[in-house]
Amino acid sequence: MQKKVEVLPDWGALIQRALEVVLDKMQAAISERDRFTIALAGGGTPKPLYEAIAAQPLPWEKIHVFWGDERYVPPDDADSNQRMARLAWLDKVPIPAGNIHAMPTVAADPAADAQKHDAELQEFFELPAGEFASFDLILLGIGDDAHTASLFPHTDALQVRDRMVTVGNKDGQPRITFTVPLINHARCIMFLITGASKQPALAQIFAPTADDMTYPARLIQPAGELWWLLDEPAGRELKQEY
Repeated sequence: MQKKVEVLPDWGALIQRALEVVLDKMQAAISERDRFTIALAGGGTPKPLYEAIAAQPLPWEKIHVFWGDERYVPPDDADSNQRMARLAWLDKVPIPAGNIHAMPTVAADPAADAQKHDAELQEFFELPAGEFASFDLILLGIGDDAHTASLFPHTDALQVRDRMVTVGNKDGQPRITFTVPLINHARCIMFLITGASKQPALAQIFAPTADDMTYPARLIQPAGELWWLLDEPAGRELKQEY
C-alpha cells in the first residue's frame, strides 16, 4: 500500500488538490485502459469537487461513474447521494446516460437491490465468479464515528467478504454499500476530510492499534494507493507526523 497524507490549509485548497489527483488518475486510466471508473462519496464535503470536475473539458464518453454507497431512498429524494452528484456535476455535462451506474433503491428490498448491483458490477467489469472489481478511483469520507461509505461501527456489513455490495445499517435505516474487499481492490482510494470534529476519529484510524469494528475506516487498506487529504482543522494533530 502506498499511503499519502496531505494536510491542506483550508477547504478550498483541499478541493483544488483533490481535483488535481482526480484528473491525474483519470488521464492515466484512459491512457492505459481507454476508460476511467470512479465511485463517488456522498455528504457535503465532495460537492465542490464535483462542481469543479463539471467545469473541466473532459472525454465524458470514457468516464464511468458509480457510488460507494447510497441511502435507501428514491433517486429524487433530498438525501440521495445520486441526486447530489447529478445536480452538482452529472446533469451539467454531456456524459452518456449509460455511463452513470447508480445503485438501485426502489425495489423496497435492500438485499435484493444490493444483489442486483453486485451483478451489475460483475457484468460491467466482466468478472469471473468470486472476483472483485478494481476501480480506478474510489472517493471516501469519514463520519465523526469513523464510519466510511455505509460501513458503520459494529454492523454486519463490516464482516462481508464474499460480495462486492451489501446492505449497510445506520440507526435502523438500510443503505446500499460497497464492501471492504471491493473498496480495497481499488487502484486508488482518496479520503476527503474536513473539520476539527474528525480529529478524535482520525486519531483512532491512524493509531498503531485500535478496534476495526469500532473504527471501520481502519479496514480500508488497499493494495494500491491510499490518499488522505485533510484540511488544517481536521489534520492539525497529524500534520507533525506527515
